[in-house]
Amino acid sequence: MTQLLVVQTSPRGNTSVSRHMTRRFVTAWLAAHPGGDVLERDLMETGLPFVTAPWLEAYFTPPAQHSPAMKDRLALSDQLVAELLAADHIVIATPVYNYNVPAVLKAWIDHIVRKGMTLGVDGRGLVTGKRATVLIASGGVYTEGSPIRERDIATQYLRLILGVIGISDMTFVAGGGAKAVDLGAETMEGFVAGLAPELKRAAAH
Repeated sequence: MTQLLVVQTSPRGNTSVSRHMTRRFVTAWLAAHPGGDVLERDLMETGLPFVTAPWLEAYFTPPAQHSPAMKDRLALSDQLVAELLAADHIVIATPVYNYNVPAVLKAWIDHIVRKGMTLGVDGRGLVTGKRATVLIASGGVYTEGSPIRERDIATQYLRLILGVIGISDMTFVAGGGAKAVDLGAETMEGFVAGLAPELKRAAAH
């Protein structure tokens, strides 16, 4: 069974452009993959902690030497890594805050980039043979030809991280200009409908 992992990051619920992009993507993905399974990891409901000194102590201690407390500290991270490794296709849906990803997505990345699990001791990525689709909603427009294209740090960062852990098959769907929805210049339905062809292509890939 083909499995899709959907990582949601926006705190805005039904007013979130990235979440609406995700819904349309998932509908298209299920149509293209009959019988496929979708697992949603909503980071706004996960209570994901930032990396701490005790967490790092557990991370750098060989598993055979883990105390019960160390195992407990890494338990959620282990679960997130297992979800990632079990998926055939990973979707990350995110808004852009101050040109980069939200803190909760950075926290997820810090928990899933794990030596010996998603990253080899030699620095080579271990998450191979998978596809990734990144759905980005941003107030600014950063696509080719934009005068602020160099500010597209979120795309550059996610492309780098996914490549580091071994994913080379990546598709980015840019929902630039999403502030038009907040300003009432465009409806949510109309804005997302404009991205439908790209979302459908990414889902069918």
